[in-house]
Amino acid sequence: MEGSPFSRYSWLDFLFSVVGVCTYMFDVGSDMWVAKEFYCHGDFVWFGVLVGLMILSSVVIQMFSWFWFKYDRDLENFDAKTADDNILFCGQRRVKVSCFLHVFQLGFFFRHLTAIWQGFRVWWRGHQGSEYAVYLVHDLSMLRLIETFCESAPQLTLMGYIMLYSNQARTIQCVSAVASTTSIAWMVVDYHRSLRSFLPDKAKQAWGSSVVYFLWNLLLIAPRVTCVALFASVLSYFVAFHFLLLWPVLVLWAWRQNTGFMDSAAGEWLYRATVGLIWYFSWFNVAEGHTRSRSVIYHAFMVVDSAVLLVTWWYYRDPTATRPYALIMVAVVPACYTLGLLVKTLYYCRFHPNRRKVDSGRGEEEGIETDGSVTGMAVVVTTDAPAEVQNRRMAALAKIFYTSKALETGQR
Repeated sequence: MEGSPFSRYSWLDFLFSVVGVCTYMFDVGSDMWVAKEFYCHGDFVWFGVLVGLMILSSVVIQMFSWFWFKYDRDLENFDAKTADDNILFCGQRRVKVSCFLHVFQLGFFFRHLTAIWQGFRVWWRGHQGSEYAVYLVHDLSMLRLIETFCESAPQLTLMGYIMLYSNQARTIQCVSAVASTTSIAWMVVDYHRSLRSFLPDKAKQAWGSSVVYFLWNLLLIAPRVTCVALFASVLSYFVAFHFLLLWPVLVLWAWRQNTGFMDSAAGEWLYRATVGLIWYFSWFNVAEGHTRSRSVIYHAFMVVDSAVLLVTWWYYRDPTATRPYALIMVAVVPACYTLGLLVKTLYYCRFHPNRRKVDSGRGEEEGIETDGSVTGMAVVVTTDAPAEVQNRRMAALAKIFYTSKALETGQR
């Protein structure tokens, strides 16, 4: 592996795995605590919505995890290659155990434990088995992203709605809302970091670029969640109608883009349905070709839709109860989204790691990668890992994420 562009498992990957399982357990515990508080105070509707979101998110995550478990078993020599390293996902006798864990909503948790165990073995044996450890980290990154938008984003919207509806915002609620919003943006950065491991070492991302990347995601996601929460505070039952109106359209748009992330028709429709949910809150590139135009269409649609939600809230709000913050919301929410778009453009123009290479006169050779927001040449995604431990799912997403204009035009 010496000199290979394939990313090795690092202590930072191990740290992310440990933090991941801790935050997962804390998230589940805090959700159960909040649900108990709702139940004890007689808020049965909010209790039901929160529990419903928890169950829905968990089921979706377990389904993705189970689909991937089945796909991985079909890979040539996958079990033989990883039999000594995998405590969960190999061997015929473990199929029933894995099925049991996923049915009882524990598959995602044990994926975290598997990643930690494998990371410890890599450290103990001096990088032996590094490729498989990276394989596990990639899957966890994607699963955490899905969990974030299936559970954390809707729950954050629910918390915002409760504060606005009750016209009370305790300090702990405000801190929790800020922490949740930050966590969502961080999960997007973690997903981006995972995709970058498929790029050559020359394209590694500096901490400054990561901070700017985190910032524009925060500035785009927070206003969207706020607009949905404001709308829900005045038309509680219509927010479900609004989601059910947009979600099928977004799923069909994903279908029209001919996504090919999963290895079965059922799995692919699950993926498209999840993409539709993610798009309700944030942009997520799912297909190669013409990505800039799709990104522009998406953001234009989100601007119009969020504006409609904000105007509706302004029209139906209680002028007396909302007087302290009404004008602030109307001014700050659009300003944050606009600032987020500007910071995103600034990132790809000035802070992107390959932008610096272009400024130094080497951009023509190496190219500029893009997530579909800015036209440019992409760094070629490397696939030099052994085939049986190459995470084809995330490699495909990396290829999509770093779309090459040269590839779109048929040039090399």
